[in-house]
Amino acid sequence: MFGNLFEEEEEEGFSSTSSKGRVSKVGDEPPPPRGRSNLCGIKNQGGTCYLNSLLQTLLFTPEFREELFSLVPDELGCLEDKDKPEAKVRVIPLELQRLFAHLLLVDQQSASTAGLTDSFGWNSSEGTNQHDVQELNRILFSALEHSLVGTSGSTFIHRLYHGTIVNSIVCKECGNVSQRQEDFLDLTVCVCGLSSLEDALWNMFVAEELFEGNNLYRCAQCDRLVTAAKSAKLRKLPPFMTMSLLRFSFDFAKCERYKETGRYSFPLTINLRPFCEQADGDDSDYSYELFSVIIHKGGCYGGHYHVYIKDVDKLGRWEPPEEDCKPKTQKKAKVELKEVLEPKLQEDDPLSIVTTIIAQESSKSVLLDQLGQKLMNKIGSSWNKKFRKQYGPICKFLQSHNDVFMMVSNGTRVALKANPPSPATELPSPAELTSNSDPSPAPVSGASEPQLALNQKPEPEPEQGSHWFDLNDSTVTSIRESDIEKQFQGKESAYMLFYRKTQLHRPSEALNNPQYKVPSHLIQMAQEENIRLQQLREEFEATNNTVELRLHLAPSYRLENGALQPVRNEPSGSTALSFDRRKTVGDLRLAIYQMQEFWEGDMALTVAKSLPAGLHLYNTLTDDSVSLYSAGICTNTELFVWNGREVCGASVLTGAEWEPVLLTVVRPFLGDDVDKEVEEDVESEENRKGFENGGPGLKREARGFAGGVTLGEVRDALGEPKESLLCQEHKGGKKREEEAGEGGGSSGWRVFPPDDMQRTLKELSLKDGDALLVLEPQSFDSSIFTRNGDVVTVTTPSDCRWLQVEFRPIVKGGEGNKEEENIKKIKVPATGNMLLSEVKQRAIEELQLQDQTPGAEYCLRQSDCTGKLLPPVCEESSVRDAGVRLMTTLTLCPGTSPKASQLFLHFTVGAAPSAGMEMDIIVEKTSTVKECLKTMLDTVGLDGTCWHLRRLDWCEEVGEPLMDEDASLSELKIGNGETLVVTEGHLPSKGFLKISIWLYWDPKIMERDFNHTENGPAEGQMPAGTTHNQLPPVCNGNAAELRRVGQIEISDEATLEDLKTQVLTLPALQEVCVPTTGFMRVWQLEGRKLARILRGPQATLRKMKLTSGADLCVQTLLKEEDLGPKEVLLYVKMGIPGERSYYPSEELVWNATHDSSPRSLRTCLAARYGLSPDSLLLAKHQPDKHIWEEISNWTQQVSKKKKKKKTESLLGTPFHLKDGDTVGVKNLLIDNNRNFITLEDEQGQQRLREEAEERRKGGQAAGAGESQKKAGQTKSRKPEVALSISVGEFR
Repeated sequence: MFGNLFEEEEEEGFSSTSSKGRVSKVGDEPPPPRGRSNLCGIKNQGGTCYLNSLLQTLLFTPEFREELFSLVPDELGCLEDKDKPEAKVRVIPLELQRLFAHLLLVDQQSASTAGLTDSFGWNSSEGTNQHDVQELNRILFSALEHSLVGTSGSTFIHRLYHGTIVNSIVCKECGNVSQRQEDFLDLTVCVCGLSSLEDALWNMFVAEELFEGNNLYRCAQCDRLVTAAKSAKLRKLPPFMTMSLLRFSFDFAKCERYKETGRYSFPLTINLRPFCEQADGDDSDYSYELFSVIIHKGGCYGGHYHVYIKDVDKLGRWEPPEEDCKPKTQKKAKVELKEVLEPKLQEDDPLSIVTTIIAQESSKSVLLDQLGQKLMNKIGSSWNKKFRKQYGPICKFLQSHNDVFMMVSNGTRVALKANPPSPATELPSPAELTSNSDPSPAPVSGASEPQLALNQKPEPEPEQGSHWFDLNDSTVTSIRESDIEKQFQGKESAYMLFYRKTQLHRPSEALNNPQYKVPSHLIQMAQEENIRLQQLREEFEATNNTVELRLHLAPSYRLENGALQPVRNEPSGSTALSFDRRKTVGDLRLAIYQMQEFWEGDMALTVAKSLPAGLHLYNTLTDDSVSLYSAGICTNTELFVWNGREVCGASVLTGAEWEPVLLTVVRPFLGDDVDKEVEEDVESEENRKGFENGGPGLKREARGFAGGVTLGEVRDALGEPKESLLCQEHKGGKKREEEAGEGGGSSGWRVFPPDDMQRTLKELSLKDGDALLVLEPQSFDSSIFTRNGDVVTVTTPSDCRWLQVEFRPIVKGGEGNKEEENIKKIKVPATGNMLLSEVKQRAIEELQLQDQTPGAEYCLRQSDCTGKLLPPVCEESSVRDAGVRLMTTLTLCPGTSPKASQLFLHFTVGAAPSAGMEMDIIVEKTSTVKECLKTMLDTVGLDGTCWHLRRLDWCEEVGEPLMDEDASLSELKIGNGETLVVTEGHLPSKGFLKISIWLYWDPKIMERDFNHTENGPAEGQMPAGTTHNQLPPVCNGNAAELRRVGQIEISDEATLEDLKTQVLTLPALQEVCVPTTGFMRVWQLEGRKLARILRGPQATLRKMKLTSGADLCVQTLLKEEDLGPKEVLLYVKMGIPGERSYYPSEELVWNATHDSSPRSLRTCLAARYGLSPDSLLLAKHQPDKHIWEEISNWTQQVSKKKKKKKTESLLGTPFHLKDGDTVGVKNLLIDNNRNFITLEDEQGQQRLREEAEERRKGGQAAGAGESQKKAGQTKSRKPEVALSISVGEFR
């Protein structure tokens, strides 16, 4: 009913593992062992939180678990034989046994339910579909009962959960009692309007419902309608009572779903004596205690399940929650001390915030995937919302401040370099819990066990009423019994309650014994799995603690350009070394000493990094007792081995503030051929290359400088005099320079002021690759460099290039095949500053066109990538200003070029343009729409005022009109080269709708209509002007089709009657004969299907919420019709007795104004067919799914506390009857077949299954296609998928 009501919520956060700094070398990481609770969680397959919560509840129901384990392989079979055709293997209970054994005995943080869901018959997509846990509870029990038929456990579900209710109706006249017994496995209790579970049970089993007034009861003994009282009582109580809370409801007034989030309490122990039929036993017979609460977090369209469970057998290790471990006085003192000692955070400084968060952690480090949440808790805002726009992603921010932060635990945790975590205090990451890879040195082997035990804190004794755990998929945490009260209300609240009789006592041997009653073969399987997991973890630990280091030896390097550069005559300056990260820095130093036999003197190990400028040194490892893990050394770390003072006699500056910057030093390069012009038509590659190298230009050189040096020291290092100018390229300067290389131009440089000479490169924000122009005073004597204030313009010789001009003469007669041969191409020398008019004049002179066609006008046009000619370029502009790139081709065409104040437009008359049918016009940008239209009409020789202009839409079809005729073209943002359409007719008024009209083509009715006209079309022939639409029958089996007949424009203030009148004026409907518009029915189409009938002849189109672009369908009728607001048009099919088919459908107008219940529809159909309402069985057809939904005549039980009885409506959920729906009718007096499905429906269902299977097999290729198709669309909710479990036949 609720579709994807229980869809998993996606919580924003970081990935649980970092992609940097960790290299797994043993394939997949082994699963981590159990946590401190010593209980095992269950992995979520994507949407199976509801399944996980129920399975954990069943596992911690010891009687259920032991009944399941009591089934031996002789009864159930063997899982290894499940694929054998003759073997009878009861797969579901076997997989459930295996899963429970894993959860109890295997040392694993979480177990997988893949085997169990496979036994259910679920495919891979079922694991991502969310369902109701209450529905799953019933279906799973039913599947288990079917699976265990014929075994000793066939009745254990019945024994544990089965109870009975007796419903009684007492006649107030004669006292006759009529009783009916009902079975139940769980009780569904109401939440709406109640405050507690006790209130709901009182309404169900104590309060009476009176039949009086108009709602009397027919007594069998009195044989007449009498006053009576109805009540219910619990007759048999099961050992385990399951209560399902009706948290989700439907608001029929708002037509939307909602969740009851008000306070709804339930007791930890409950006595059901007041609600039972017989109450003469002991209190213990009626007393229950709560042991499991399944909780739903979220709203009615998405959420997540987890479960609170009481560990009856004390299998887990319960510890007080962290926030409760310290006394309140200690907490208060800590808060006061924190307020005194902790400095006030600068909330706009992310460096201060992150540093404070890490410093306050006891382990002196924070998991990378928890840093975002801790930051949100600290400042009340997320990183993405507050800092990402300015500082980028949080990982990038940490990397850019590597002088402050360091990555430890193989990149999964972040710590402060000034206060690194020690091996004793640092907590391992979740991934490292698998390997127990504490990098601290192992304890001395001689330490005695008692001595080690003294260092361990004694485990706290569990408190009375404790041993409650929160099992949330893979996570298991301890909670207090008082925490259950937090689930009484809110978006995260209780959804299912599980009680057990207090008489059920557990034997002492079951306590703290997970192997109790577990079959021996499952215990052996768990032991083998534990051995395998332990081996995997040991292998992973041994390999994963090995880091690959790269050692750079000082004798192979020299200091140059502020960084360490390898000596050229050295074959290799680095050495690879594999080392255990749990060992100390001293161990590493000793290993390097042994590798370098000839090393003399001190040895310093410094973390290094290869930068574009060279190798740079950072922090030196000075403490030999610290492990590499704690020192932040991970795989691919580079270490520089030297004496700690100098390299080749030169002192080396270390630290992040001295990081070298690789700058591009640009100097003038002046040759002897400054004034050389390009005179040849085609320049050879060698000539051009020689000109660029020998002519005026810029010489570039890469130089590295320490980031802490000043700009003045850079100038001195370059050997430049103090009078020289240093310039920085403008932002976008590189882009302009590249454009200059292609289309001519110049680049701009900013001169550094004298004050900047004392600032460092870091302070000036100079980065690797930035360009630095060095100019001496005499450089300005050249025409290449010009200075204007603090800006220097460099005009490069790339301006001196060419443009190719192409001329295509007009081809006459049959010479079209020689068009390519007649094309003439020339190259015109051009610069970026040359006017395009000069380029055209030179081309005309070269081609000698003035002699051939004197006085002819020509213009230059560019081409796009498809070869289509673009609008003519403005010849008053230069090559650069017009955006024309040098060394490209222009086409010389007949025609006039526009001026800078003009627009070149295309236009057509009457329809969208086709190839070669467009006309051109040049108008002023300030011209109005009316003036432009007049010019176009004069061009084509048309006159009159019945014309207007329209634009083309995005799909090159005639679009919206230009409504403001007095607006200028520039105000309407009409650009150069745009196409306008001259359309016949006056401008439509504002508020007009453009609506497509379709014809409901029913051969029977249309044949009758056309026979009334003298010149009507022949049988089966469509009216002229209609377009046949290839669609299946649209009206539930009728042989009707939709055919497009045209389009109309009509005001949104027009009435439905006006719409019908205008539709009849369409040429395609001229031959349709209807007496009045009342003989026409108008449907609105959605997805080319009939959706709803437009009602009310005087209702306006705006009131009907019709929009432009809507599709309407007209249907001619045999009689006049005027449907009311609550009158529903249905297609009714009567079933043929004894056959799986129906008589032809008939139209039925059902008036649901006063009563929309199933009884009202049944009465209406009974009157039509002359039958008794009780003899009719109804069902609604769903043609898209090929299924029938039976419409039952249900009634709602209402207690005497409720004043008004709420009637069920077929217009609401779950049937939503609307216009055009098909209702099947069965006469039970002569037809015993209650199944509505026909052979066509079965074939359709089979076709749907085959299509679904094909989509499933399509795999990633189909998924990629769907993602492209759905790009940009709004994410829609998943459709409702029925929950089912497939069970084999074992009878």
